[in-house]
Amino acid sequence: MPVRLMPVVAAALIDADGRVLLQRRPPGKQMADLWEFPGGKIEPGEAPEAALVRELHEELAITVDPAALVPLTFASAGLGERHLLLLLYVVRRWQGVPQALEATALAWVEPAAMRALAMPPADVPLVAMLERFLQIGG
Repeated sequence: MPVRLMPVVAAALIDADGRVLLQRRPPGKQMADLWEFPGGKIEPGEAPEAALVRELHEELAITVDPAALVPLTFASAGLGERHLLLLLYVVRRWQGVPQALEATALAWVEPAAMRALAMPPADVPLVAMLERFLQIGG
């Protein structure tokens, strides 16, 4: 049976102290109350980078130059009839102060501390990749 691919983009926004911004999923949504990287679905005909710039503006009220997006890694996970393909980008430069427009909370978290947070299954393997990237000075 063919699966329906669901491409999604996410950002690891990294502040000057090396902390990463996570947001808490709101009640009523699938995987409510879990901490996740901000981002969202890629619309048909939309480039991944354009989708991430749009999602960060919609979710956090920040402006990101597509040139500031650095592809890091991806995750692949089955979700019933759909299959999630999650593309993670590192972002170190943006305009504005992130605000929780759709999430119930935002938190700046040390990469090692992310392991203790409840996160969606697709986000979990991204944490180790992000930690390694930051340890080598990425």
